[in-house]
Parts: sequence; structure tokens; C-alpha cells
Amino acid sequence: MVIEYEKDLQHTWDEIERQLNDDSAPIQGLNVSYGFNLSGDETGKYVLVFADNQASVTAKETDEADCMLTMKVDDFYKLLAGKLNTTTAFMMGKLKVKGSLGLALKLENILTQYRF
Repeated sequence: MVIEYEKDLQHTWDEIERQLNDDSAPIQGLNVSYGFNLSGDETGKYVLVFADNQASVTAKETDEADCMLTMKVDDFYKLLAGKLNTTTAFMMGKLKVKGSLGLALKLENILTQYRF
């Protein structure tokens, strides 16, 4: 199922978690957490954790995440749809990364294997 742009971040995250766990091959062996600080029409702080060959999403502070991504909600949906490259977004100031840029690139590689 392709995620449509909608004003319900929680539903979007639920769908992301479902898809990642339905086909967990791309996340096998990962033990990393990603924090998302999203702003714009909707705001939210979410943590996506890969551990024990599963993905989980929680709405909470992102301070403890291994890699923190800050972006507008519109850009987040573009990233999910494969219409926004993390390197380009970073260089244009649309994406701020705290922690390893390599982990952010790894996340993009994982997400492109799904149909969001």
C-alpha cells in the first residue's frame, strides 16, 4: 500500500511499521534507532527502532536516537515516496542530521525497498 499524503502522522507511522515488519528482510541484523523531528502543518517527534529483526515506532522525544533527522512534514512524505534524496535534502537545508550522516543514507536505502 502506498501511503497517501494525509494529515495523520500516527496513521502514516503505523503503516510504515506494518510494512517494515511484514517484509523484514531489508532490516535483518540492524540495531539502530532513528529520531524524527517533524514540523509544518503537523508536528511530531517519533523514534523508529530496528532491533531483533523487527521495527517499532513510538511517538516520543528523540534525544536518545542514534541518528536524528529534522525536516518538514511535506519533505518527510516526499522522502517516503522516493521523491526526495537525503543527500540533496541535506545540502539544500531541507534535512538536518544529528549523528551519523551514513546512518541517514542507510535509512534511505532501506526505505526505497518499500512502497510508501
